[in-house]
Amino acid sequence: MKNKFIGIARVGEKGQIVIPKEARDMFDIKPGDTVVVLCDKEKGMAIVKPDTFEDTFDKIMPSGK
Repeated sequence: MKNKFIGIARVGEKGQIVIPKEARDMFDIKPGDTVVVLCDKEKGMAIVKPDTFEDTFDKIMPSGK
């Protein structure tokens, strides 16, 4: 498996996009999975799996345990 991929996704009439197969395979995204969409007007948009986002959030905001 390659560690990097660049692809193009077209936005449909309902605002939906299809994540390219190579990217879905790379991140093991299956039909019905949930993804988090992160947006910054200046920096752009990112799509991540929730577990990736939770790990990052835990590093930023560690619990008081």
